[in-house]
Amino acid sequence: MRHLHTRTTRKSCKARRRVIGALTAGLLCATGLAVPTATAAPVTASPDDGLALTPPMGFNNWNSTHCRAEFDEAMVKGIADIFVEKGLKDAGYQYVNLDDCWALPTRDANGKLVPDPVRFPNGIKAVADYVHSKGLKFGIYTSAGTKTCNPAGFPGSLGHEYSDAQQFADWGVDYLKYDNCNNQGVDAKLRYTTMRDALRATGRPIVYSICEWGENKPWEWASDVGHLWRTTGDISDNWGSMLSILKRNLPLAPYAGPGHWNDPDMLEVGNGGMTDTEYRSHFSMWSVMAAPLLIGSDLRSASEETFEILGNREVIAVDQDPLGRQGTVISAEGGRWVVAKDMADSSRAVALFNESGTAQRITTTAEAVGLPAADAYTLRDLWQHRSHNTAGTISATVPAHGTVLVRAWADPKWAQHPPAVELGLEGSPMVEAGRTTTLTSTVTDLGRTTARRVSVTLTGPEGWTLEATSPTTSPALPTGRTLRTKWAVTAPEGTPTGSYDVTLRATYHSPTGVRVDSTLPLTATVVTPPPSGTSGLGDLPWLSATNGWGPVERNTSNGESAAGDGHPITIGGVVYDKGLGVHAASAIEYYTGGACETVTAEVGVDDEEGAGGTVAFEIWANGTRAASTDTLTNAMPAQPITADVTGAQVVRLVVTDGGDGIDSDHGDWAEARLSC
Repeated sequence: MRHLHTRTTRKSCKARRRVIGALTAGLLCATGLAVPTATAAPVTASPDDGLALTPPMGFNNWNSTHCRAEFDEAMVKGIADIFVEKGLKDAGYQYVNLDDCWALPTRDANGKLVPDPVRFPNGIKAVADYVHSKGLKFGIYTSAGTKTCNPAGFPGSLGHEYSDAQQFADWGVDYLKYDNCNNQGVDAKLRYTTMRDALRATGRPIVYSICEWGENKPWEWASDVGHLWRTTGDISDNWGSMLSILKRNLPLAPYAGPGHWNDPDMLEVGNGGMTDTEYRSHFSMWSVMAAPLLIGSDLRSASEETFEILGNREVIAVDQDPLGRQGTVISAEGGRWVVAKDMADSSRAVALFNESGTAQRITTTAEAVGLPAADAYTLRDLWQHRSHNTAGTISATVPAHGTVLVRAWADPKWAQHPPAVELGLEGSPMVEAGRTTTLTSTVTDLGRTTARRVSVTLTGPEGWTLEATSPTTSPALPTGRTLRTKWAVTAPEGTPTGSYDVTLRATYHSPTGVRVDSTLPLTATVVTPPPSGTSGLGDLPWLSATNGWGPVERNTSNGESAAGDGHPITIGGVVYDKGLGVHAASAIEYYTGGACETVTAEVGVDDEEGAGGTVAFEIWANGTRAASTDTLTNAMPAQPITADVTGAQVVRLVVTDGGDGIDSDHGDWAEARLSC
């Protein structure tokens, strides 16, 4: 981890986003572009030491505490206690790791590292001994440079590798995270190989985590150097950051395996910047990618929902599968991702991941994810902890930013499970207050057996009217058949705009009489039609907005990670009063209600990023791309873009990274206007 988010200058934040170059053209696109998977790559032998045969699991304090005073001996011991008390140790979490700021800023007279006596009054060995007494393992941090990444300038290990490695071994360290700051330009392979040799010379088994942010493509050379390597810059506790890191790590599946893992950075689960639905997606996708699972939240104040997510043993089993395969992309279109992971028992773990801001149906088949032909399959939902049979379809309506994670296999005992039944909703759940909207619910039998005595209900907020205008029951649904029910949905006059919970429920019985209750949580959005005439999009409410770095800014540039820190929108030296400031990959959706005709803007890379940045702009209407630009750079003046959006219910503004990875990709929708 770079820790550069502790610095205040724009230059350092820019450096923090400097990650790997082009991995796969279009991969970071937030639209429906197909995503090619990585080609097969030769992987050299991993360290022959028997370490990290499955991805390391544990804790690191950085994401929750940084260098604050609360990071101390008592905290670290408390985390070890919680691992035992809350069952995390039994679930597979092993490592309790310190990050930066554990040492004094200077070495002692003998050149040794000195633990901070305020934070660690009994020294590091005492903390390691306590962690070991709990049956856990202990990790520490330093940098492959003259100083660590913290601005306070704690000593790094460049030039002190053998002395520091022996000191770590003497303290009882089991895991070293080796960062990349202040490296004085020394070749990355040399820096990281030297520490590898120093660790081996101690004779102590120490898992070696290479944290050089993917800048030198360590997946191509480090499999016999370290046990894991960071593939990206630092993660932040927000959806856009998690999503962009996920997309950069996914194509690297061929390089991962027992003893050598792609590391997309630590978990943010429980830190408060995302919803529980988003955190379940975070945990699901890290597990299907066989990523290290290092908890980054302060477990002393974690919610029960956080412990439920982190402690889901069925999901953990996907991550820790001994075959050691990273999941690969089966399809990625319109924000609907299917990622499948080969498992040691010949089953497949399948993630149906919805990156978009609205619920979407995501579907695949047993054949597509690599299962052999069979009459039927068992389908295990790893979050619902329920098993069903399927005739071969693997499908679900996935909530916005949600993930359905299943495990599927050809099973001669499939008939002992009830049929899988998919719930869905046709039509866009956008409601204008005081006006009736028609929605259609669907209940579809995906199983090999018949679903019997099927009934469905749709409920919403108090005061709303949700009336069925067609049958809500069916005596039987054979394989592939669907019960469709129309609903007249009305939000009371005066209902404020915003999102409201709506729940679709179905009840059915298996052929043997087993009752199954199924629930699909959905969101209905109360919307207001845009005003007549021409309006600035920087002044209109949006349905949803995702951004690759910080929030979308209204009428200013993107700035940095905080809200409201942008600058006047400036492209090619021209300053614009109105518009939207974003950072690739970005998507902003507006409700247009079929009443608008055109979207216009002047677009380009904001001048605040100097010579950096390559972006492309797209305008989508009802899921169809209506206009786009070529890749634009900072050296280019603003380019006009116009799209015909006549009749569209939803308009989406998209900015992609130009196909070369995210680096200073600040995009401006200058003078963005909607005509209605």
